[in-house]
Amino acid sequence: MTDFYPKPGGGPKTCLLLEDEGALTEVLQLHLEMNGWTVTPVENGIDGLKHVMERDFDIIICDMMMEKLAGDKFYQAVEKAKPQLCSRFIFMTGYKGNKRIEDFIRNVNGLMLWKPFEPYELLDTMKTVLQTHR
Repeated sequence: MTDFYPKPGGGPKTCLLLEDEGALTEVLQLHLEMNGWTVTPVENGIDGLKHVMERDFDIIICDMMMEKLAGDKFYQAVEKAKPQLCSRFIFMTGYKGNKRIEDFIRNVNGLMLWKPFEPYELLDTMKTVLQTHR
């Protein structure tokens, strides 16, 4: 377990993981938990919103293409309900070259991981978010 994600006051960092591909969710969740994170996995933005309304998360990893509220719509809902969480988003997608996605990411100044990505890329991006938004 790595220790470069200490939470002020102790305890693990929390991550909301929105991904509708079960196998990828399992791999990412295991990887993050092995690195000291508490992960809440959900399959769509509607379920994600329920969790966001119940608590804040240190990081939100959000797939862009999901049924029942895609990533951009989920982000916009979070922006209205809890705007302080918007700086904690990391988006991911396999649809490189999709103008709608690229325009959205540019407009919100978002961080994007293009699938497939290496596990270290996710951890590096998470570290950047934590260092930037403490």
